[in-house]
Amino acid sequence: MRRFLAIAIPVFALGFVCGAAAWYLFSPLIIDEVVSEELPAGLVVTEVASGQFRDADRAHRGTGNAQLLETGTGAHLLRFTEFEVTNGPDLEVWLVAEPDPQTSGDVTASQWLSLGQLKGNVGDQTYVIPEGTDISAYGSVVIWCEQFSVLFSPATLEFATEG
Repeated sequence: MRRFLAIAIPVFALGFVCGAAAWYLFSPLIIDEVVSEELPAGLVVTEVASGQFRDADRAHRGTGNAQLLETGTGAHLLRFTEFEVTNGPDLEVWLVAEPDPQTSGDVTASQWLSLGQLKGNVGDQTYVIPEGTDISAYGSVVIWCEQFSVLFSPATLEFATEG
């Protein structure tokens, strides 16, 4: 019986650790985090730039709209609508200077600004851009996996022309 326990306990412990790690890494692939944020009623905004999310590769897919908005007080917001991206661990929303990043290397070689954790991989959501940020310095929005330094989905921003 002692010999059985000497083998069974380490095997059980190793199995538990490996199972927990597998669940952490792969559960986002099968579980969507859905959000549905609306802009506050009465908030007056003007679209400054917009873009469409696209697939980064066959494993990391994204669709939906990205809009840079300016409020009546001069604050800037980043708004996602009809948004959906492959879920994963530690996803963040970044503004990136590179206007059309094709690879993770394009993102890391460029100037970027993190707007924080992705609220959900499905649904409409809004992010506040820090005051004083020169939004004209950024050409795209990306969904970025911080843990593995992987590009999940980019959206090239087209700035509105004033006329």
